[in-house]
Amino acid sequence: MLAIVVSRADEASTHIGEQLLDAADWTETVDDDRSDADGGGTVYRTDGAELREFDGPHLELEHAATAFDDPELLVFASKHAGETGQLLTAHHTGNFGEAEYGGESGRFARAAPNAHRAVLDALADHAPDGYDVGMECTHHGPTEVGVPSMFVEVGSAEPQWRDPGAARAAARAILDLRGVPADAPDEGGRRRQLVGFGGGHYVPQFERVARETDWAVGHIGADWCLSDLSEWVRLADDTSAGDIDDQYETVLGRAVAASGAEYALVTGGHPDLAETVESLGYRVVGERFVRETTGVPLGFVESVEAAVGPVDDGLRFGEAATDPPDDWDVVTLPEELVSEATGIDAERVRDWFAANTLAFGTTQQGTVVTGPAVLAAGAERSAVVDALADVLRERYDSVERDGDGLRAREQRFDPELAETLGIPEGPKYGKLSAGRSVEVDGREIEPETVHSERIRRFTL
Repeated sequence: MLAIVVSRADEASTHIGEQLLDAADWTETVDDDRSDADGGGTVYRTDGAELREFDGPHLELEHAATAFDDPELLVFASKHAGETGQLLTAHHTGNFGEAEYGGESGRFARAAPNAHRAVLDALADHAPDGYDVGMECTHHGPTEVGVPSMFVEVGSAEPQWRDPGAARAAARAILDLRGVPADAPDEGGRRRQLVGFGGGHYVPQFERVARETDWAVGHIGADWCLSDLSEWVRLADDTSAGDIDDQYETVLGRAVAASGAEYALVTGGHPDLAETVESLGYRVVGERFVRETTGVPLGFVESVEAAVGPVDDGLRFGEAATDPPDDWDVVTLPEELVSEATGIDAERVRDWFAANTLAFGTTQQGTVVTGPAVLAAGAERSAVVDALADVLRERYDSVERDGDGLRAREQRFDPELAETLGIPEGPKYGKLSAGRSVEVDGREIEPETVHSERIRRFTL
């Protein structure tokens, strides 16, 4: 069940609340066990959702979930304030450093990464003309909500807070969250969720991840959040250097845990932070890893990386990796053959491996195939050889099996033969090399006269 919090202290929130009540059929009941100021009084329920109104500002509403009937996800309908124009946005709550605006210092509400990803798409679907959709880092309270939660906001000033079109868009996006799990699906003990570190308050890299991949993002510690964290632990009373390190690690660990994540995406450097996160037992990844593993089961990713090498070192997944077989093999590739085929048409080679293997090794930022290849168990390695041989035929006149290898033949213009026939260097060489006859001292010289055969063998 989706819990929706409307604050009477927030002008935009009340307008979103009005649009929520207009957008669905609600039943009204009265809760006399709680005060009207604290979510009691009139309670609104519709299929999959419950809406309650509070007098206090959202930032101070700790334990808001206790007012609702067993919710699984809670959304604060709120305003966004800033110099960002017409903006619909969503974010999680918590404080990396000192709690200046609600909540507790160094603590975080439980994030809702999967629902957050879904609401960004819903906001984009419903946004009025002229409104951008954005994503913010983790900031302000509350930090004790009781269930996974997030803010969905209309911004960035009074004209937008009072805009019925913007309020309607936020309301519809919130209602679209009914039935949406807070977390991504469990993949054998792993979830496709990240905690983010680095960047500015508005986080385009993490928004790209949420909007363009199947990964979800929980808490995000922007650069200023990390500075606040460092300053807060430094100024803590009676803190020794060792305690500072422990407290820093503790807060980072809380951010990851409150995101339901085992992976951290770090942008903009921060090598010491990345090292600390890894020392806590979490994996630090880059955007390349996130994009390459989209659609690929995480258990398969982990197994293939262990067998071949990490994505950061060039591992790439083929189209078939989205539904991999239980059994597969890692096969080495004939190095000289791969190199020659790549030199002829690197894009064609890579396209074939992407379409016909489960995974393959690359270099040069994933553009050049080097091997090995991961094939379904029992798949014929000869299919790989045949594909590479086809590429060789773009340059060679013939390519044939030759025992345990390939024999590639080509006819090439031979300058030494041309010289013996008295053909001067220059344009005539070019014509003969291109397969055209030339005239020299009244003689017609056919191109095959000055071509010699070159044979190259590739061991398989």
